[in-house]
Amino acid sequence: MDLAHIITSILFDIQMVKYQGTWFYIQTMRIERVYSIIIISVFGGRKMEFVISHLAKSYGRHEVLKDVCYTFEEGKIYGLLGRNGAGKTTLFNCLNSDTDYNAGSFYFKEGEKIEQVAANDIGYVLSTPTVPDFLTGREFLRFFMDIHSNEIKNPKSIEEYMDYVRIPEDTRDRLLKDYSHGTKNKMQMLLNIIAGPRLMLLDEPLTSLDVVVAEEMKEILRSQKEGRVVIFSTHILDIAVDLCDEIVLLNHGQLELVDKENLGNDAFKNKIIEALRDADET
Repeated sequence: MDLAHIITSILFDIQMVKYQGTWFYIQTMRIERVYSIIIISVFGGRKMEFVISHLAKSYGRHEVLKDVCYTFEEGKIYGLLGRNGAGKTTLFNCLNSDTDYNAGSFYFKEGEKIEQVAANDIGYVLSTPTVPDFLTGREFLRFFMDIHSNEIKNPKSIEEYMDYVRIPEDTRDRLLKDYSHGTKNKMQMLLNIIAGPRLMLLDEPLTSLDVVVAEEMKEILRSQKEGRVVIFSTHILDIAVDLCDEIVLLNHGQLELVDKENLGNDAFKNKIIEALRDADET
C-alpha cells in the first residue's frame, strides 16, 4: 500500500488513506513503536453490479426461465453451469436483447445509482464463432477498429492486439474462412477485449478447442475480468471449478449459487451432478 497519500486527521487517531483510487478510513494503534493498521470502513470506489430481477421466458407453455434473480459483481468470472438444454443460451439471448422475455428486468447498479443496459455495454461471445469469411484477420480487426474509433479506450496497434491473444503471425493475413475454430474464437474474443464492455457473456467458448488453445483462452479471460462482469456458460463442472470465481447453477429455470468449497465433498458434488442430470430440456 502506498502510504505517501495519507492525510492524518486530529480526531480519534483516524487516518484517511488513498489506495488505487479508493479512500479508506484507517485507525492506527501504537504498540512499542509498531503500528498495526485496522481498516474500519471503506467509502467511495463502490463496485459495479449487474442485477437480474425476476426475469422470465417461456416458449408456449414451456417455461425456460422462471423468476430468475441474481446479482453479479464486477471483477469476477461467474460460471453459469447447466446441462445442455437448461436455458443458458436463452438467458444470454434475453440479456443481449436477441430474444424477447416475458417479465422482469436487468440493469447495472453502483451504490444507489441504477443504469439501464445499453447495446455497447454487452459483449457476447458465441459458442460457434461468426466472422466474415471474405476478410483476413488483419483486415477484420482494422475494419472493426475504424468503425469504433470513437469508442475504443487506449487503442493499441493491430499487431499488439493479435500478439495479446496469440494469433499466429503466419495466419494474420489469411482469410478468416481458413482459420481454425480456436483461432476464430480468439478473434471473436479479441473484438470484445477491444470494445471493453461492462458485461461479457461467453456461451460455451471452450467447446471443441484443443487443450493448448483452451488454456490460452482461460488465461485471457482471467486477465480481462477486472472492471467488468464476466459470465461464462458451460455444462462441464470441472471447467467451471478451474476457471470461475463463483459458480451459479441454472436448474429448472432458476439460478442458485454453488459454494465451491463444498465441491470437495463427494456427496455435494454428486448432488450438483444429479441436478444437471435432472434439468429440463429446453
